[in-house]
Amino acid sequence: MYILVAYDVATSSPAGARRLRRVAKTCLDYGQRVQNSVFECKLDPALFVEFKSRVLAEIDGSKDSIRIYHLGNNWQQRVEHFGKNTDYNVEGTLLI
Repeated sequence: MYILVAYDVATSSPAGARRLRRVAKTCLDYGQRVQNSVFECKLDPALFVEFKSRVLAEIDGSKDSIRIYHLGNNWQQRVEHFGKNTDYNVEGTLLI
């Protein structure tokens, strides 16, 4: 499944800055950054459950928010990109 993840983490305190870094790192473990706080991820159902559990464990629900959009299998028809290309192919091989 393809998902789009967007988050807003309150960074007015050192703990908030730490949460922001941890949320970003967790998202990078599962997908590709496409904007500052926006990631595209291709996950199977088991990885999605794992991702959701990990990312929700990093936030403070009273201060931060995360939105997950399920793009489905026909995501190419639902996503339009304009401007600078990041040269990222979600279907391609990812070398770590």
